[in-house]
Amino acid sequence: MPLNDQIAAVTARIIERSRPTRTAYLERLSKAADQGPVRAHLSCGNQAHAYAAMAEDKDTLADGRAPNLGIVTAYNDMLSAHKPYEHYPDLIRAAARAAGGTAQVAGGVPAMCDGVTQGQPGMELSLFSRDTIALSASIAMSHNCFDAALYMGVCDKIVPGLIMAAAAFGHVPTVFVPAGPMTSGITNDEKSKVRQKFATGEITRRELMDSEMKAYHGQGTCTFYGTANTNQMLMEIMGLHLPGASFVNPGTELRDALTTQAAKRAMEITALGNDYRPVGHILDEKVFVNGIVGLMATGGSTNLVLHLPAMARAAGIILDLQDFSDISDATPLLAKVYPNGLADVNHFHAAGGLGYMIGELLEAGLLHDDVKTIAGDGLSLYTKEPKLRDGVLTFEDGPDESLNDKIIRPASDPFLPVGGLKELKGNIGRGVMKVSAVKPEHHVVEAKVRIFHEQHDVKTAFQNGEFTEDTVVVVRFQGPRANGMPELHSLTPTLAVLQDRGLKVALVTDGRMSGASGKVPACIHVSPEAACGGPIAKLRDGDLVRVDATHGVLEVLEEGFDARDLVTADLSANAVGMGRELFETFRQNAGPATDGACSLF
Repeated sequence: MPLNDQIAAVTARIIERSRPTRTAYLERLSKAADQGPVRAHLSCGNQAHAYAAMAEDKDTLADGRAPNLGIVTAYNDMLSAHKPYEHYPDLIRAAARAAGGTAQVAGGVPAMCDGVTQGQPGMELSLFSRDTIALSASIAMSHNCFDAALYMGVCDKIVPGLIMAAAAFGHVPTVFVPAGPMTSGITNDEKSKVRQKFATGEITRRELMDSEMKAYHGQGTCTFYGTANTNQMLMEIMGLHLPGASFVNPGTELRDALTTQAAKRAMEITALGNDYRPVGHILDEKVFVNGIVGLMATGGSTNLVLHLPAMARAAGIILDLQDFSDISDATPLLAKVYPNGLADVNHFHAAGGLGYMIGELLEAGLLHDDVKTIAGDGLSLYTKEPKLRDGVLTFEDGPDESLNDKIIRPASDPFLPVGGLKELKGNIGRGVMKVSAVKPEHHVVEAKVRIFHEQHDVKTAFQNGEFTEDTVVVVRFQGPRANGMPELHSLTPTLAVLQDRGLKVALVTDGRMSGASGKVPACIHVSPEAACGGPIAKLRDGDLVRVDATHGVLEVLEEGFDARDLVTADLSANAVGMGRELFETFRQNAGPATDGACSLF
């Protein structure tokens, strides 16, 4: 099937827009690659320090002829998704050794759990943890001892930060190694209903706690289709995972076999062999377009609208919100996974998963097949699925039809003809909404606004019974320059209760929402943010505002709005405590949300 005209046009636009920065990036990459295997340039003293702790691998490392893999890990015990990584280095070192090479843990990076910090002061460090991860991973790779890199990360800011670092070391071949989702617990719909009952005082905190523990019960990624699992989809559709690797559960033989194969494949694609695949060449404009198509086709997390521009800029590629909107208009919604459906990622994987979906999108001309991946040339390799046959890992043809059309459908019969995200813009600014999770009857809300500067004040107003009519709730001074752009996911149960009572309700904010957020229409990432003089800072209580996801409109319907003075806010409380004082430099240098809210470039 020929490439869809709109996908082709957006790709051409991105290539042209990025030409100066991408050209400069590739020139830097070429100069680094021309230096040859890196360890040849290290002194004997440098190398002795690097190999001192490597025991049985010392001689192989000192010989300098075999590939050496650098492992960058986000392992900790705070993230269920990252707990499986505890033993991955042992598997990888053994696999490298068996193939005649070596592997070293180059360094670790921080990894915060947004589920732990949601609604807490620590969430104000969350977004900038992405930039910190990029810096930390760069420090690990700066040892300059590695012929290829293995990056181990899953969750919200971790994968984007690791991609930014990988792009900075774009001459180094790179494989991303997933850990897989936890097995299914209680349904996401049941969990959501319990949360709403707690918000209205119908159940006790003990009952809420019992529900949460049944939902988040073991090792692996949370099973809803939030930012973490959207990251995993992206790494596969962008060709940085092995085919079919994203959603295999931890603690299985297949999971271990895929981890071992990731190490073997990383060794095969170094500059020492005949299939050199530097990650900077893989991360091109077409691959980022493929990632956005995957985001739209699956109804993925709005957080990636923030992260993908930052990831792309690290590789010299400039994305714009209009690119997301245009690709969404051309891409059908093929998947229904919570929060835009009742299924979880395990159900999605069993129904055909990414391999089936990629095949459908390729057949419909919505993906670029002519891309480089870690597995080889061509995205069609990712229609394969991994199998263990007599203990041997093979990649076989995946299903050519959906095994459950309530979860995943063919491109010829999608859930929706357009994708999961919509840009909204008008005299308040530019923002984005995850429309795939919102029922069509809630896509347009025109109502008076209530203004808040703290998410907790919204909950207090709710508890006091102050929401009695249709309302657009505006929570401003939540952008990257104001307080680090925390997620406001804890507002979802509160606003969902109002919606269930029959009120028309919407959220407008220059902050973020969790990838798990849905149901209530939320125009988020509004830019320019209030702290930078954005028009959202001119809104007053009682203004009539239209939030229209059908036509992409975000506007205040009041005369003289543009001439109003800007409201300011006392942000001093956001600057100290819980480590926030250490992140002042990040806040001062953060770019707009439309460019990725990055403080590094």
